[in-house]
Amino acid sequence: MTTWVILKLLGSLALLMFGMKQMSDALQKLAGPQLRHVLGAMTTNRFTGMLSGLFVTAAVQSSTATTLMTVSFVNAGLVTLMQAIAVIMGAHIGTTVTAWIMSLGFVYNITPYIYIFLFFAIILIYMKSGRMMGDLLFGISFLFLGLGTLKDTGFAVIQDPTAGEALMQFFQQFNEPTFWNALFFLLIGTLLTLCVQSSAAIMAITMLLCSTGMLHIEQGIMLVLGENIGTTITANIVASSANVQARRAAFAHFTVNAIGVTWALILLRPFYNLVCQIAGFDSQIPATAPDYAIKASVVLATYHTVFNVANTLLQIGFVQYIERFVCWIVKPKKVDEEEDFRLHFIQSGLMKTPELSVLEAQKEIRAFSERMQRMFGMVRELLTEKDEQKFANEYARIEKYEQISDNMEIEIAKYLDQVSDAHLSDDTKAKIRSMLREISELESIGDACYNMARTIQRKVQGKKDHFTDRHYEHIEQMMGLTDQALTQMNALLGGRKESYDVNRTFNLENEINNYRNQLKSQNINDINNHQYSYAIGTIYMDLINECEKLGDYVVNVVEARMGSKQTKV
Repeated sequence: MTTWVILKLLGSLALLMFGMKQMSDALQKLAGPQLRHVLGAMTTNRFTGMLSGLFVTAAVQSSTATTLMTVSFVNAGLVTLMQAIAVIMGAHIGTTVTAWIMSLGFVYNITPYIYIFLFFAIILIYMKSGRMMGDLLFGISFLFLGLGTLKDTGFAVIQDPTAGEALMQFFQQFNEPTFWNALFFLLIGTLLTLCVQSSAAIMAITMLLCSTGMLHIEQGIMLVLGENIGTTITANIVASSANVQARRAAFAHFTVNAIGVTWALILLRPFYNLVCQIAGFDSQIPATAPDYAIKASVVLATYHTVFNVANTLLQIGFVQYIERFVCWIVKPKKVDEEEDFRLHFIQSGLMKTPELSVLEAQKEIRAFSERMQRMFGMVRELLTEKDEQKFANEYARIEKYEQISDNMEIEIAKYLDQVSDAHLSDDTKAKIRSMLREISELESIGDACYNMARTIQRKVQGKKDHFTDRHYEHIEQMMGLTDQALTQMNALLGGRKESYDVNRTFNLENEINNYRNQLKSQNINDINNHQYSYAIGTIYMDLINECEKLGDYVVNVVEARMGSKQTKV
């Protein structure tokens, strides 16, 4: 009997967690791009940032998704850390909607209607146009089915003379409203959320324990506060391998909730009485009262909402001080991250939807592109470097960057391959195909830079022939045109393609091709006129030709981002 009940409880929890994830994923697929634009646009100040975090989290039913999008924007420089903290505060309010959904499952018996939702969900899934709506209905159905099963099983345990009596005796020893008992349940709520990695699941368990009368509502409230801490610890663990801005945003998430829990503990009794008044609940009524189960879940949802709203309103005026504090605590790593291969935006550890995964990959590709332009800048410096030791160091850097470009292509492609295994919309599939083409061309840009560096090294090792002043002038002019093309490419990858004039890239490419052809003809004439040796002329044209090839790769990247299918080789 006991084993069967435990398995049923675990199964209903798994069903509830799956339903929450399915519902959140479907909501993000339905409104992902629009919500990202809202999150990016509505962060002009701390108050609009808070409202955008509230709106987005309430819409997608996942504060984790909102936090991931926010951290991604911080990393990309689109949102400041101060604005991100305001968004995270808003997300704390938005996530309270989840508690009310849980409460709805305890107030009303929706289980008999779940099967009707499942029937319509399967029909929508088989209809191509309604697949995402079908996924949403499936998520909602599994969520309430899990809640209903959890509630029924919990009440069955209470009615069982053996299990019910044992559980009641266990919880009764902690029901005294003492500070240490409160602290005990705060710790339990934190640890359970950390282990399960779902505050929604622990909220459901808390509502079950309080609704059945096993746990006093005051102790249930402490579990709720513990959940607020536990969910931030998970984010900090995941962000530990991320860059400094991501770690600061995650630590700000923890700091805001830790401050809130601190003042909630200090004002535990008066704040609890205030919430009971708001919810219309008499804390003295016995657990055997007819409507106790309904009111208990409503009180917990009310407390969760009032606490998060009050905590946000109290701290929203001190965002700049929270920012200073987290920057003081979380220091940048001493290693030079630019010289060390590591993906900055693609992070593992949290389950993400394809929409968010594609966003992370786009930011990583932008970082890849900017790194390749820096590599090209090193080649330009290498060309005029006279000091042997500095030349050797710069050449070693370029070699390292070439290895980094190879690794970045492989890792991003591997990540996109994993994303493509999920159920994707046609638009997302097209984005992934374009990004795979982009990283291939960016890696080719790295190869072209490395080829130029080897050509320059070959000239230096020869020591017999040297470039003329005209050679340096022509190479510098060609490299200047190439650098302009790289700058335009980075502007496209970092912005929106709708506002980009692709003709600027094509005009630059034509200018590079024409200049290459002009220098090629002039080089042949100069060699015939014995102005310099054939060997130095060959090295000179090798550099010019590599610049022209690099320009072709830039055009290919631009066409991939703009959606064109042509490829220049």
